Amino acid sequence: MKNLFFKTLFGFLMMASVLSCKKSDSPITKVTPVDLDSIAANYYEQYLKLYPLEATAQGDLRYNDQLPINIDKDFISGEITFYNTVQNQLKKVDYKSLNDNDKTVYDVLDYTLKDKIERYAYHPEYIPFTQFNGLPLDFPLLGSGQGNQPFKTEKDYSDWLKRTENFPAWMDAAIENFKEGIANQYVLPKKLVAKMVVQMKSDEITTSDFSKNIFYGPINNFPKNFTAAQKEKFTKEYKEMITKIIIPSYTKMGVFLETEYLPKARTTDGLNGLPKGNEIYAYYAKSWTTTTKTPKEINEIGLAQVAMLRAEMEKVKQQLGFSGSLEQFLNHLKSDPKAMPYKTDKEVIGAFNGVLTQITPKLKTMFSVFPKTPFEIRQTEKFRENTASAEYMPGTPDGKRPGIFYIPLPDPTKFNVTSGMESLFLHEAIPGHHYQISLQQENTKLPKFMRFGWFGAYGEGWAHYCETLGPELGLYTDPYQKMGYLSDQMLRAVRLVVDTGLHTGKMNREEAIAYFLKNISYDEQGATAEVERYMATPGQALSYKIGALKIRELRDLYQKDLGAKFNLAKFHDEILNQGCLPLDVLDRKMENWAKRQ
Repeated sequence: MKNLFFKTLFGFLMMASVLSCKKSDSPITKVTPVDLDSIAANYYEQYLKLYPLEATAQGDLRYNDQLPINIDKDFISGEITFYNTVQNQLKKVDYKSLNDNDKTVYDVLDYTLKDKIERYAYHPEYIPFTQFNGLPLDFPLLGSGQGNQPFKTEKDYSDWLKRTENFPAWMDAAIENFKEGIANQYVLPKKLVAKMVVQMKSDEITTSDFSKNIFYGPINNFPKNFTAAQKEKFTKEYKEMITKIIIPSYTKMGVFLETEYLPKARTTDGLNGLPKGNEIYAYYAKSWTTTTKTPKEINEIGLAQVAMLRAEMEKVKQQLGFSGSLEQFLNHLKSDPKAMPYKTDKEVIGAFNGVLTQITPKLKTMFSVFPKTPFEIRQTEKFRENTASAEYMPGTPDGKRPGIFYIPLPDPTKFNVTSGMESLFLHEAIPGHHYQISLQQENTKLPKFMRFGWFGAYGEGWAHYCETLGPELGLYTDPYQKMGYLSDQMLRAVRLVVDTGLHTGKMNREEAIAYFLKNISYDEQGATAEVERYMATPGQALSYKIGALKIRELRDLYQKDLGAKFNLAKFHDEILNQGCLPLDVLDRKMENWAKRQ
């Protein structure tokens, strides 16, 4: 793998030297806007070679047999060198001569490189995965045949076998990194490690009953055109892969986490419990929100939002004639039969289709550019609906796979609209993630790193902002649906308080769970899972509300400044037309747009 990495890096450096040697009339070489395109295109081409799982996720099959050890010291050192090289190329671009669109491309690439380099200053490799995310959790879905890794051809089946060959080496590197974390007192909280031990021992992964092992999924579901000889060959090879690679790797990791790591894990819950923890958290808050807001400022925004939303919930409580406290009202809604009006799967799916029918005519007043990617509402498959949440699965840029809004319905009679229904559709489906991601992927004028890029503050911020469009789209007239909307807003507001509270030491895990339950109609198990997610991914939960508030702030600003010249459809089109952007870059882009109006 190291050879591949350094070949990749060498290829980029060669390209860089060619760009630098172009003839110019001036003694200082100026790279033209065309060359900005070359820098951006080459950056992403090399990046996908370094992160082939991202290529697989985008339907780029070239590297489906590769699994680099991207947590290895040599890999990280080479990766940083690569980013620095791209930055040096960008410095040769004459920024002032670029048009507005190209300036945005420059700004996004510049921001991306700086952020990726800065992240390594805080040693994320010391925690190679958590109970919430990381390769050991992604690998089973990839290998099940139900994820991004395709299993349609003989090459697909062989690619996966080749990819798994490097998995034990990745897991060994992860163990070494965890040990280095112990040596530097940079470790996970005990409560999270205990969950990871259970995950590594999961029967679905470690069972030698092949028919029940998740990695045997592709054998249980062979393509119809496979011959008997092909089936026999891969059945044998997949059994060997599970027996010799998968089970030993997970078992070894489970034993290490339980016997060596857990005793050294920390009793604190937030990053402030680590050496330089406050500095580390300030970086993650900045990186996830793509702003310069401090954890203290974000905490204050969260407290103000929670107070405002509690006041709005009190109004709905009075409208429904409930006489107890707000906490009692939230608890009451969990079992109120009027909040659970559906009896069958078809009724719930039909109600979501009804939301789409209702909003469709009004969308034409809010947008003038619409995605070409088809859209579908589907019930989540039975095999995963008990553990899945509602989600949007993007379509492919060529339109062959539609964008799909999945809704899990293990028991439709318990589907509660006050946990968010109309607002959920606006966020996950239309005009939320479906519009934003589809328009971004379909825009072939964008460099690929932006067509397939993601900034949570923008992407989740846009979807969360879309929830606020409900009243303009004729939704939330029913008090239970209004409560669902307020609950969705409250979840993201509470995250600002809890995430910053946990990681600056204002709150411990138990206080965070109590605060969560005081404001949101979750059960204790759901609240605990949410809080532990924030413990595992510091700062990520801040992105939703900060992004949504920024888009709303821009809309209010330009509605006021432009007056009669303000057009909402044009505003939304401009927000979406270059895909995911850091919020500070979006600020500059929209300022330039307003000047043109």
